[in-house]
Amino acid sequence: MSAILSQLESDLGPVSGLGRQRTLSPRRGTFFWEATRIALDSIRAHKMRSVLTLLGIIIGVASVVTVGGAIEGLGYYVKDRLVSTFGSNSFTVARMARMNISEEEWEKLMKRRRLYTDDLRAIRGQCDGCEAVTPILRWRDEAKLGNRTFFDADVTGVHPDITKIQQIEIEEGRFLSTFDVEHARPVAVIGADIRNELFGPLDPLGKEIKVGGDSFTVVGLEKRNGTFFGQSLDTNIYLPYTAYLKKYGTRQSITLRIKAPSSEALETTQDDVRVIMRSRHKLKPNQEDDFDILASSAMQEGVGRFTGAIAAVVTPITLISLLVGGIVVMNIMLVTVTERTKEIGMRKAIGAKRRDILLQFLVESLVLSSFGGLLGLLLAYGIGAVIRITTPIPMHITIGYILLALLTSGGIGLLFGIYPAYKASKLDPIVALSRD
Repeated sequence: MSAILSQLESDLGPVSGLGRQRTLSPRRGTFFWEATRIALDSIRAHKMRSVLTLLGIIIGVASVVTVGGAIEGLGYYVKDRLVSTFGSNSFTVARMARMNISEEEWEKLMKRRRLYTDDLRAIRGQCDGCEAVTPILRWRDEAKLGNRTFFDADVTGVHPDITKIQQIEIEEGRFLSTFDVEHARPVAVIGADIRNELFGPLDPLGKEIKVGGDSFTVVGLEKRNGTFFGQSLDTNIYLPYTAYLKKYGTRQSITLRIKAPSSEALETTQDDVRVIMRSRHKLKPNQEDDFDILASSAMQEGVGRFTGAIAAVVTPITLISLLVGGIVVMNIMLVTVTERTKEIGMRKAIGAKRRDILLQFLVESLVLSSFGGLLGLLLAYGIGAVIRITTPIPMHITIGYILLALLTSGGIGLLFGIYPAYKASKLDPIVALSRD
């Protein structure tokens, strides 16, 4: 028997990595370690074949993690912009503030009463829970300085309270004051793009520009904000809302933006404003509101639902590549079983049970696919770094997507390793030992 075993081990060579004593009396506690070591030896012995085999797993995991990181990053990016634009613990009151309006709803909402400065004054005077209240009036117009013109500037009429609601950073000069609003002073705070286009390297503070033909003195320069999905956020011209109404007329409906003291008080503050507005518009208890109230948190939740819907559609598609990778892993494990037929026969001849053979090849399949999952994860981080450098959207790779990718790749390795492992465990030792 000793001579036969020596001859078999000589025929098998170093592929299996198992010594005779380790094979004859394996301890259950070291079985998984031995199977793992054999799998790693097999990967090292056939590097190119292993890489090509794992390519599907690597691409699949990288796709899942990268797409997941991009979706999460997109959500954080949009929410961060929403907070900087609309603020936290704030809400909007407008004639129409809801999103996704159908044509029928649009026609109905257009019949609503407009909101005027009287509504603004009523809320400012009667709402004790309102920490800040500002109107938002918007128009697109051109700004001129001499023979230089900036087209499509975003002219916005506001109250100084807007700085308590959203982030407006002043690089030079000052923002609008209450005195400017009370006296409808022709002053303006301009964005970085307008400054560069009209003034270049010159200091614009104290200089006059033409906004839609009327003169306004520049009192402040807004810090550069960058872009949002390719659209510049530095084309703003902020005017006192009273000067804005004096220039563009008082008949347009205004939008009110209001800040509550805290997130806990947000709903109560909205109710207070609703009561004030219904009273002003003389609405009966059974009549619907003829205005909209939209909280900034509702918009953030809408973004969360949107990105969640994208993830629900895209993630299963990227998981298909993992399925293809699993099929390739099963194919290579079948080849491995054929290559190691004599080793399997020898192990069964000296006492290895079917479950030992079955578990060994399952562990090998699991290690192979898990190794591919780790490589895919590293590739995803590399792709994420490139995306962060080349785009404004941050990659936010969460532990959830990492676990999904790794557990799925490991599960696919086990699932597609069952048949090759079962086939190996069913080999007859006499037939296996007699095969060339």
